[in-house]
Amino acid sequence: MTDSEQMPKTGVVSFGQFGKTFQEKLVQALLTDTKWAEQMMEVINNGYFEVNYLKFLADRYFSYAKKYKVFPTLQLLITIIRDDLKTGTDIILRDQIIDYLQRMKANPDPGDLQFVKDKSLDFCRKQALKKALEDAVDQIAAERYESIVESIKKAVLVGTAPQLGHDFFTDYEARFTRLQRNCVSTGIDEIDRKDILNGGLGSGEIGVIVAATGVGKSHFLTMLGANALKEGKNVLHYTFELSETAVGVRYDSNLCDIDSNQVIDRKNEVMEKYKDMKLGRLIIKEFPTNTASIYTVRSHIERLDVKGFRPDVIVIDYADIMRSTRQFDSLRHELKLVYEELRSFASEKGIPIWTASQSNKEGSSSEIVDLSNMSEAYGKAMVADVVLSISRKSHEKATGWGRLFIAKNRAGRDGLLYPIKIDTARSKFEVVGQAGTLEDSKADDDVAQKKALKAKWEELKKELPAKKTNFEASSSLANVV
Repeated sequence: MTDSEQMPKTGVVSFGQFGKTFQEKLVQALLTDTKWAEQMMEVINNGYFEVNYLKFLADRYFSYAKKYKVFPTLQLLITIIRDDLKTGTDIILRDQIIDYLQRMKANPDPGDLQFVKDKSLDFCRKQALKKALEDAVDQIAAERYESIVESIKKAVLVGTAPQLGHDFFTDYEARFTRLQRNCVSTGIDEIDRKDILNGGLGSGEIGVIVAATGVGKSHFLTMLGANALKEGKNVLHYTFELSETAVGVRYDSNLCDIDSNQVIDRKNEVMEKYKDMKLGRLIIKEFPTNTASIYTVRSHIERLDVKGFRPDVIVIDYADIMRSTRQFDSLRHELKLVYEELRSFASEKGIPIWTASQSNKEGSSSEIVDLSNMSEAYGKAMVADVVLSISRKSHEKATGWGRLFIAKNRAGRDGLLYPIKIDTARSKFEVVGQAGTLEDSKADDDVAQKKALKAKWEELKKELPAKKTNFEASSSLANVV
């Protein structure tokens, strides 16, 4: 065996354990299947080759691809190698490369390359995972626990088949096929309709309820969860402020149509009502404020999966008080990261997520809460697929009236405004009028204001003669005195 064909040393991680022929077929697979080579480029280390002329070929092949973002053709690779070896003194290496390429051209399709592809890709991905686990030891010592999950996740994903995208003219049929959008209904027919949410919040999407403090964000989220249960869906409800039992009472109140302050006293009635209902399964999990990150949620869901529970929809009350996985000087950057991580998680798991966001100070006094009123981070609105807002002024709380505004909607129409009736005693929201627009609302407010001013003026005019008479009588009395 020549120096250029050294075989593996004991204990060294390499392809040498599979033999020289396997390594030759591996390089042939790289040169003939660029799509597979793209997968391998993420995980392969040229040091895995124990045969020097194959290591040389792989190094030039991947170096060219990294520099020019495309793999060289076999003829171009031969030109590159010829130039590299023109002034070299390693005649044996040159002859071995020439001999290998001639044998490969003579037998372009040996028929057993798929086995080599599967075996070598599996080997490389295992090495990437081993490296991530070794790095995890250092991360534990540095107390960077959350980054361990991220690095291992990346190691698991490397080498997976890359998506090349939609080839516009080749894949045209896909554009004319109606997409099956798996949705979970909100239970509000007016916004579930085809031209708005088209059935509800879709798999992998994130919806946000925006409102000022005390308006009813948590009650709205409870209603969304309860409506999903009525559809037979499994609901996972995270609460970061209220206790698990307090949230459970709100579900009891909504599902059984009983005021929340009466649920405990009417326990038997509540349990009797459930016997006639066909509901999905509900899990309520509490985490203290600002302690749960996306890793916490992921870990909990994986434990539930082991127990046989997979949610159809996740409700998070609410994302603004979650903890981001990285610290920033600015709160708005942390909040934006939280929403980005939730959106990525929803997409990965194919589960819709509803959450809520606090409006800013201006939103508490606004007739309509819009995207500009999202507290601390407008970037949250950029991440969300659907943004609904609830607004009501102080005097409206006693009457239960309010407004529901579709501030953003990727699935259909937005900018629509609905008058709603709010029942926080039972966590219920009901649309009670026709949809309007923001401009319609402003016009109605102007008309109402003008009517109010006119009515006040008429009232003052009626009072003026009486006041004038009283003034004249006082003046006459003063003259007498």
